[in-house]
Amino acid sequence: MSELVLTQRRDHIYEITINRPEKRNAINWEVMLALEAAIDAVGHAPGVRAVLLKGAGSGFSAGIDLRAFSDLAEHFGPNWREDLLPITRAMQAVLNKYERSSIPTIALLHGFSLGLGFELALACDIRIAAQNTQIGLPETHVGLIPDVGGTTRLTRLIGPARAKEYILTGRSLELEKAAEWGVVNSIVAAEELDSRGAALANEIALAAPIAVRYAKRVIDGISDIDRGLQLEAFAQAQLIQTDDFEAGVQAMLLKQQPTWKGK
Repeated sequence: MSELVLTQRRDHIYEITINRPEKRNAINWEVMLALEAAIDAVGHAPGVRAVLLKGAGSGFSAGIDLRAFSDLAEHFGPNWREDLLPITRAMQAVLNKYERSSIPTIALLHGFSLGLGFELALACDIRIAAQNTQIGLPETHVGLIPDVGGTTRLTRLIGPARAKEYILTGRSLELEKAAEWGVVNSIVAAEELDSRGAALANEIALAAPIAVRYAKRVIDGISDIDRGLQLEAFAQAQLIQTDDFEAGVQAMLLKQQPTWKGK
């Protein structure tokens, strides 16, 4: 297993920790592959009843590593921007594994959970947040949209009008509203985050494992997200080739306000 993502089993609880604290747990392709390997390993670990997904250091994850866009050429070829669909679908497939795992997944959020990091949390079954955690989908600030399930899953949770307000503006969600709307299940003191996650995992473990698996499958099946993921991928394939995307990334890295060209 990669050192970028650490795993540890505690009896019937399987812990997965994003371990790139010096980069605010920003997610690059290597981290994505390590996250996939970690959730795959859960399926080969008999007796596991719940997964706790965490971030090392000061926060859960700041989102995609903007400086790693150039690394995509190494994995997907020099013309990756002209054919983004395979990359988007590959990333969506990883997060789908967390949502569609037969084992319940619980994301423990602290500090910040933004962009792709928040999309990863949204793919989990349950989210518990420490007080003052910043959560949101700021992709429009770099000329993109949340395309790894964020647009679809947030809309499923809070409805189209609310999702439009926060995705179109890129504004962070107020944590209390996120709890009221079901984006996070509960808000706890930072020092209680791990214990609250473990307590919930232990409570799930008291239920019949087959019943838990079927209940999870039925609930997920009530709202099929596949069409939403397809639309996200299509839209992002257009946006990644715009001048606005380049301007947005440069401005974000330089901590400046971008000048949008609308093309």
